[in-house]
Amino acid sequence: MTYCVGILVQQGLAMLADTRTNAGVDNISTYRKLRVHGNDGKRLIAIASAGSLSTTQAAIQRLSQGIINPETGESETLDTVSDIFSAALAAGRALRASRDAMAGLQAEDVNFDATFLVGGSVGGERTRLFLVYSAGNAIECGPETPYLQIGENKYGKPILDRALRHDTELKEAVKVALISFDSTLRSNLAVGLPLDLMIARSGQTRAETLVRIDDSDPYFHDLSQRWSEALAHAREEIPNPPY
Repeated sequence: MTYCVGILVQQGLAMLADTRTNAGVDNISTYRKLRVHGNDGKRLIAIASAGSLSTTQAAIQRLSQGIINPETGESETLDTVSDIFSAALAAGRALRASRDAMAGLQAEDVNFDATFLVGGSVGGERTRLFLVYSAGNAIECGPETPYLQIGENKYGKPILDRALRHDTELKEAVKVALISFDSTLRSNLAVGLPLDLMIARSGQTRAETLVRIDDSDPYFHDLSQRWSEALAHAREEIPNPPY
């Protein structure tokens, strides 16, 4: 299991992912789940992954080698797609092909489903964010709900619903996302540090921030402590129930 979130507000895009993978409580390792492609002033394509590690690895390899676009008959890679929507569609085809290739292993009762978050900008287009399912279909993030989640999303969702709007400042949105991760880390051992974070301003094809946050990060430690204290104070300020 994992937790990834993408936030798209007026000022730009932030994507965060944890790095924990496990095959049991005694077999835990770290694996990068947020990959940034391009970041060269021409194209910025960020992909966060959740679900079967073998499926996501195979899909990323297919995207690197080329996946056929059925509408054009041409092979597409992240280097050749013309926009972020095309990148999301290519990622969907890669996910579906990878999952279907493993169909013969379903008898082993292994789940090969996986999902992607695909966001960024190609050629200075409007920054967009998509959730791509293992069946190959995708949905786009909109201003009404300016975030998308994949993986273990239930623990971090309440703070996103309460605190995020499309006009939230980008750095404030990143703070909210980190609180969302802090809540998830406390409630689910299958999600763990380090976290990978990418921040890009709207329409930009080069990331403003690319950073890994580990357990020695002073800001994340301070945020976690302050949030716990703020919750305790808010609880104490609420009157006891009258029954």
